[in-house]
Amino acid sequence: MNNLIFLPAHQIAEMIRTREVSAVEVLEAHLAQIYKQNSKLNAICTLDEERARTTAKQSDEALARGENWGVLHGVPMTVKDVYETAGLRTTAGYKRLKNYVSTQDATVVQRLRAAGAIIIGKSNLAKLASDYQSTNDLFERVNNPWNLNCTAGGSSGGSAVAVATGIAPLEIGDDIGGSMRQPAHFCGVYSLKPTDRRISTVGHIPEVPGQPKCIRYMLTPGCFARSIEDLQLWFSLSLGTDSRQPDLAPVPLDTPSNKSLQNLKIAWTDGWKEIPVASSIQSAIKSFVDNLAQTGVYTENWSPEKFDLGKTLQLYNLLVALSMGYAKPWEVDDFLQVLPFMFKEATQGDKALRNLSNLSQLLPNLLNPNPKKYFEVLTERDRIIAQLDVALENWDVWLCPVACTTAFTHRAKGAAIEVDGRKIPYLLASGAYTMPFAFTGHPVVVIPIGQDDTGLPIGIQIIGKRWKEMELLSIVRQLVSVTQGFQIPPLVYTC
Repeated sequence: MNNLIFLPAHQIAEMIRTREVSAVEVLEAHLAQIYKQNSKLNAICTLDEERARTTAKQSDEALARGENWGVLHGVPMTVKDVYETAGLRTTAGYKRLKNYVSTQDATVVQRLRAAGAIIIGKSNLAKLASDYQSTNDLFERVNNPWNLNCTAGGSSGGSAVAVATGIAPLEIGDDIGGSMRQPAHFCGVYSLKPTDRRISTVGHIPEVPGQPKCIRYMLTPGCFARSIEDLQLWFSLSLGTDSRQPDLAPVPLDTPSNKSLQNLKIAWTDGWKEIPVASSIQSAIKSFVDNLAQTGVYTENWSPEKFDLGKTLQLYNLLVALSMGYAKPWEVDDFLQVLPFMFKEATQGDKALRNLSNLSQLLPNLLNPNPKKYFEVLTERDRIIAQLDVALENWDVWLCPVACTTAFTHRAKGAAIEVDGRKIPYLLASGAYTMPFAFTGHPVVVIPIGQDDTGLPIGIQIIGKRWKEMELLSIVRQLVSVTQGFQIPPLVYTC
């Protein structure tokens, strides 16, 4: 059964369809893994065990009658605790929602159930999906399966851990600034962030139920998996217009060109000049690029000439502040948590770098939001998106670091992170390389490419052209051939 829980979802589905294994057996194997692993990892915060067992039994009975519910018939999976699930609590790690139970599924959950998937529980996360570590008001912090003293990342830390440890073969996450990409990098799994406004966000928290829809840009549902094929499968199932979200872009599924490795043109960078990256990550990227070059891929160290990192980060932070400020009701204890974080971010770390991550400049907009400022930011965003679209025309994909460092030790939100002897402000260390592509909305896949000297995973961002996810995934599927692929964390055998 240990081998079963680490198979990709599409293979598990095939085994269930051919009656090589039953849905009940698959479910019990994954539940056993939760019982074995979760007490030290805290990846799963809510189980739906009884209903999952009933559904698994029904799915086996349906197959016996010749019925097939879909391509994920009988496959168990977990869902990040920001997505509404009918009859199962959705808390978002927020104390005001500790007993909240929706009467309907989020659209992305609904579509997976329609394909035959069995939801076995909800994965732990950062409070209201708003931190690069997965801690919240309700549950124990999520620990990294490669080193329990380190964070699994955030906000989708529980999601990444669930996939890394065989708790689930597939997971729905979300990304507004790196919430999937950073945990995938920290935990050694694959993730896909589609193009902005490509996948429905209906049933996602925040916004807190009862609040107006405020987050209309950058927030993107996505997926964690252990294979590129599973990312492709999830994306094809989740795509499509939604009557509950009329502003969703009605863009059809693209057809990949199926270029060979030898016909690819790949741009890469091992870091922005303004933001240092750990030497271990730079070495892993260069080694990965060298391996690609040996297969005949054309590679070039490149960054867009007109890319202004400082301005992009400033605009990103402002757009998040203007959007998130209305996404939940503010209480006194919220301010008591936010103010110390902002003070730490403004005072800890290299002084030159703090200017790039100075959140104090956002206070006027948080305290007195200005609609004109919001529209000015969106206008600048359009310009930067167009610039990057043009810059990427000559490349099939662009490779970048995910973060400045591998998984760091648990710490207070806002505490600086040391990278090769230099202290980096908290947000920059995890978000400087992910925020820009959230801001522009380009699709990104993260894959593991190695480990640092301490054995922690190293991932890489692979950025594609907007609306071309299937092309991006087709390319990444070939790039994975020069890596070791997914590796089971050593702690899985000892936890």
